[in-house]
Amino acid sequence: MTVTAWAAVAVFLGAYALIATEWIHRVAAALGGAGIMLLIHATNAHAAFFSEATGIDWNVVFLLLGMMVIVGVLKQTGIFEYLAIWAAKRAKGRPYRLMVLLVVITAVASALLDNVTTVLLIAPVTLLVCERLALPVAPYLIAEALASNIGGASTLVGDPPNIIIASRAGLSFNDFLVHMAPMVVVLMLVFIAMCRFLFRRSFRYDPERAAGVMALNEREAIADRRLLRQSLVVLAVVMVAFVLHPVLHYEPSVVAVLGAGVLVAATRVTAEEAIREVEWPTLVFFAGLFVMVGALVETGVIGQISQAAAAATQGRLGLTTMVLLGASGALSAIVDNIPYVATMSPIVAELVQAGGGHGAQVLWWALAFGADLGGNATAVGAAANVVVLGIAARNGTPISFWQFTRYGLVVAVVTIVLCVPYLWLRYL
Repeated sequence: MTVTAWAAVAVFLGAYALIATEWIHRVAAALGGAGIMLLIHATNAHAAFFSEATGIDWNVVFLLLGMMVIVGVLKQTGIFEYLAIWAAKRAKGRPYRLMVLLVVITAVASALLDNVTTVLLIAPVTLLVCERLALPVAPYLIAEALASNIGGASTLVGDPPNIIIASRAGLSFNDFLVHMAPMVVVLMLVFIAMCRFLFRRSFRYDPERAAGVMALNEREAIADRRLLRQSLVVLAVVMVAFVLHPVLHYEPSVVAVLGAGVLVAATRVTAEEAIREVEWPTLVFFAGLFVMVGALVETGVIGQISQAAAAATQGRLGLTTMVLLGASGALSAIVDNIPYVATMSPIVAELVQAGGGHGAQVLWWALAFGADLGGNATAVGAAANVVVLGIAARNGTPISFWQFTRYGLVVAVVTIVLCVPYLWLRYL
């Protein structure tokens, strides 16, 4: 590697250490790292701001922005209070039952929408229901972020890396349902069982609080029925457009921004009220992180790591599959899985062609499972994780990097290990 490449690695590791140790705010660490990358010419303005492969992923940024505006408007209707009371009553106030209900809803919704949109919608409900039952909110938000990444792996639209893989490999929505969804169901069952032990110290049942919630009428929580109807119509159209992405060919970011614009224009909500709930620090953090990772791509660091892993397998399909699964999981835990998959997909395409085409399609599923599930390992491994940390901090219940990672790492390792026999027995 060149001197610039080594310098880029040093800057990235330094920024990552600051984010992990929280010596300075993660936004400052990400922006500082991005600035130094530009300063040392590891990347440039064009690559950082305009390149689809090595720059800020504006699709992710504007998807987040649009959905945050929609959620901000929905919050004024009282729908989240309604859902919080409904969920608590269905769980009869029992903490573990409540977590199971929330993670199942999150996983299913993440398969139909994308995982970032799902956590934006579920997190406000979680904050309210935990407040009602006097439960610590951090375990529930962490569990939902992990569930969103697992559930999102099952479909083409559920996790952004899947969209990149489908585009490069020519895979359809049904391909993901057939090859990914069956294993995701198994992984979710395992994850639900793991939650019982991972978060067991947080399941404090308060009979008085539970009885108080059971006595509530959730319908009384709705504050503005007209705005609720308008918001739900717009949200439903946005969701349908997400699912029909392969047919309509509108990027999710475009759909989200259009939906937000229509909702603000068609209702009595002011622009100031609409953007009040936007997590600006989260958006800025993403921008800085994308620039840093893009610099690693631009200098060839990620490409060399991926090629070295591929070369080590010496053309053996079974070994290549397992190395790709493990390496994707490990690298997606360190860098965001979106730019990782964007960098790795051309290499996998060459490996699939060299391996005989259709028979080597297993490599695409290994890449998808590794990237989607590996993103659970750390707080910055997947977009949904970062969004959850931002929401928690904004609501006065901050989740530290290591608080998230000590749960996420266990879940990532277990789920990726379970994919080994699945891929081996089904395809190899």
